[in-house]
Amino acid sequence: MPRLFFSIELPAPVKERLLQVRASVAGARWQSSAQLHLTLLFLGQVSEGRVSELCDAARCLRLPPFDLSVAGVGCFGQPASPRNLWVGASPREPLVALQAALKENLGPLGFEFEKRTFRPHITLARFKKQRGSVAGLLEEYRDADFGSFQVTEFVLYQSTQGAGGSVYTVVERFALEA
Repeated sequence: MPRLFFSIELPAPVKERLLQVRASVAGARWQSSAQLHLTLLFLGQVSEGRVSELCDAARCLRLPPFDLSVAGVGCFGQPASPRNLWVGASPREPLVALQAALKENLGPLGFEFEKRTFRPHITLARFKKQRGSVAGLLEEYRDADFGSFQVTEFVLYQSTQGAGGSVYTVVERFALEA
């Protein structure tokens, strides 16, 4: 069964700027350019037979394109022992609306979703048990601007575990249109 999630792809210039935020930090597993994205909705394992149903429901969304700014570095967990280093995305409202619309369309089909509050972000690094401090990176990049772009589509990705971490393959792209 494929492991699936909906996401916003990032343009190459934004990814290039994000890849500059790297430092030698104990336990950090830095994301590659191909792994940088903004997750909208994680679905987990989905049977092959349900993928077309999932795509049909996503195609029904009618939301307008919107501008997105990528800026500011933060972390989940304490800076001295983080779980995740991330970059923020704003404005939040169109991202929250897109995620809510996906949930509304997919919920009646029996898909279940994470209960925690949606916090739009782009993961830069994940940390193993041995975690080094990211306090210096937070200070250096707290107000950094990594670029803006117009979001004109969202993507359904399949995630497969690989030797260098997860490998993401596009299953289908969905246009945003008013």
